[in-house]
Amino acid sequence: MTELAKLIPQREYIMFGGKGGLGKTTFSAATGYWLAQQGKKVLVFSVDPQASLSDIFQQDIFGKGPVKIMDNLWAQEIDADSHIKEYQNEIRQKILDLYGLSEVPEEIENYIQAASAEPAMEESAIFDAVVDIVVSGSYDYYIYDLVPLGHALYYLSMAKVYDEWINKITKLRQEMSEYEQVANVMKRQKATEEDQILNELQYIKGRINASSRILTDRQKTAFFFVLVPEEMILLDTRKAAELFARFDVPIAGYVVNRVLPPELGQQNIPEYLKHRIDMQKRYLSQIDTTFGSQVLAQVPELERDVTGLPAIERLARIMYS
Repeated sequence: MTELAKLIPQREYIMFGGKGGLGKTTFSAATGYWLAQQGKKVLVFSVDPQASLSDIFQQDIFGKGPVKIMDNLWAQEIDADSHIKEYQNEIRQKILDLYGLSEVPEEIENYIQAASAEPAMEESAIFDAVVDIVVSGSYDYYIYDLVPLGHALYYLSMAKVYDEWINKITKLRQEMSEYEQVANVMKRQKATEEDQILNELQYIKGRINASSRILTDRQKTAFFFVLVPEEMILLDTRKAAELFARFDVPIAGYVVNRVLPPELGQQNIPEYLKHRIDMQKRYLSQIDTTFGSQVLAQVPELERDVTGLPAIERLARIMYS
């Protein structure tokens, strides 16, 4: 417990990740509460479309921007749909401004609508919203409640994918500009329009690079895997850790959740519970063998869901006292 308490304050960007339903959101909320109690300005935010920060804090925060929970603590759930609509409006306005049109042509409008329905658009909107959050520098600590592992890998890889794509587009545009030295007025106008597009691409690239630097900064960022002592979760976490390492994500450690108190085995309990305790002992041993000193904490199974500030405070004491 003390190792986790020592490590958390040393990082500005804190991410909890793992398979769905293991406790990422509750740990994010408890960590934010603990840091806020120390007088730090903290934002806990979720990039999960099925986020539950509203449920945990017992306050409607979805799509409302940063919502104050208590002194020094804010929470935010990103509404991807609203960001997609903002994209659409920005694209429409840029087309009108760039080409001097009074309205967007029907075929372009149809394309905008079709593109916004693409499956990747939601992830793109979430990624862009996260960039807005992390580059603002408005808080002492940023705590990410990440989506389940598969989506988290996609989310974390987007910075590199976008960067490579924009590099290619930018290089192509720069090569094209070399052939525009001898141009008439019409061509100069066209070059000016295309330069605006190039500037837009370079602006996007700058934002992506800023976010990417944060996500891979080992001095400022810490990624914690949340797992429970079960075979499939252990195997999935081990595989995910290998994949995350490929994206240079600084894995700071592992937090084991829902550990049954071993003293239960000394009491008169049902056989089912005895078997569960024995199973957990076996997998806890495997977790220690696999991850060693990177296992920073074991959090006990609680008798009720963590919702509301009193329950969050109790979990924070368990994790960090």
